[in-house]
Amino acid sequence: MAEKILIIDDDVDTLKLVGLMLQKQGYQIVASNNGLQGIAQAEKELPDLILLDIMMPEIDGYEVSKRLRANPLTADIPILMFTAKSQLDDKVTGFEAGADDYLTKPTHPAELSAHVKALLARAKKAKGTTPLSSDKRAFTIGVIAARGGLGVTTVALNLGDSIRRSTETEVIVAELRPGMGTLGPDLGDPDPQALRALIQEKVSGLSRQTVKQKLFIHSTGLILLPGSIQPKDALLASALPSFEPLVNQLRDVGRYLVLDLGAGLTPLAQKLLPFCDVVIVVVEPVRNSVIHSRAFLTDLAELEVADAGVLTVIVSRFRSDTNLTWEQVKQELGKTPVVAITPAPELLYLAARMLTTAIEADPSSLTAQQFAKLAATVLETEKKKS
Repeated sequence: MAEKILIIDDDVDTLKLVGLMLQKQGYQIVASNNGLQGIAQAEKELPDLILLDIMMPEIDGYEVSKRLRANPLTADIPILMFTAKSQLDDKVTGFEAGADDYLTKPTHPAELSAHVKALLARAKKAKGTTPLSSDKRAFTIGVIAARGGLGVTTVALNLGDSIRRSTETEVIVAELRPGMGTLGPDLGDPDPQALRALIQEKVSGLSRQTVKQKLFIHSTGLILLPGSIQPKDALLASALPSFEPLVNQLRDVGRYLVLDLGAGLTPLAQKLLPFCDVVIVVVEPVRNSVIHSRAFLTDLAELEVADAGVLTVIVSRFRSDTNLTWEQVKQELGKTPVVAITPAPELLYLAARMLTTAIEADPSSLTAQQFAKLAATVLETEKKKS
């Protein structure tokens, strides 16, 4: 497949001439005539190289480069600044903004071609010879419950956002529940197709780039892989061989990976639990639910999920006098919960209307504080394991 080059330049003549020249050399060309459009094209196309002008309206090439480097989807794409600005200070500023190479207009086509080939070869060599080592892979958190309807997705989403706010790094929340997704519609992606497409992708074609291209970046900066909402897609949960390479690729994309594993020890959950560095079990403070959760914890232990890596969280969905107290839940479970998430229906409704997380809807809320405590415990667990 031809290597793809994105040219971002407000000069139409440059777009045409340079684009035609590179096309003749066998490259696939994508063009944008302003910085904001170029950023959007980069996120959509994930080119192998970006040829970037500096002097453009709205935002200049320096700002474009900074934004591309700050986005985990585009952070590793080589950038060649191709501009009429030839002063030494301009070049220094370009490199400080994230450019990999700098070339001054006008230039001979052979020189431009040489720079393009060198950058592409360097990027290809880096991908092929320096795979991420295990200690650089995402710290992976599985969120699961003994039964459905306990708020697993809510916990996974807001925990991920709380970790993102605390660490200021890339956090992926993957809703690995085909056919039963809620994250997409709740956060602005009304008909998410990515999970279905990735599960159906041939293993040989499931690369880091393929996965990155399918991810949905929320306005908070949280990176999402929402589950599909088409009920018949639930059958895809039986495609177990497809999920292992998918999770492996996700672990190479972000710094933290939160897996929404849904309810029960399904074959899929049992397949993915060994990938988790820590497992969070969501418990409802109702006697029968707690009894069920205790049996669930026993089964987790038999699956050799390390006890030190299993945390429990109480989630009270409704205000009720029938709810057990903290001490009662602790006694029934035989394990001390990390935190109790108290009912907040008004906040969750507000978040849904705003297409965001509860954390973002009201960062000063008690709910945000409770998730911050959970995130802090997870990060402390990571330190102990490192």
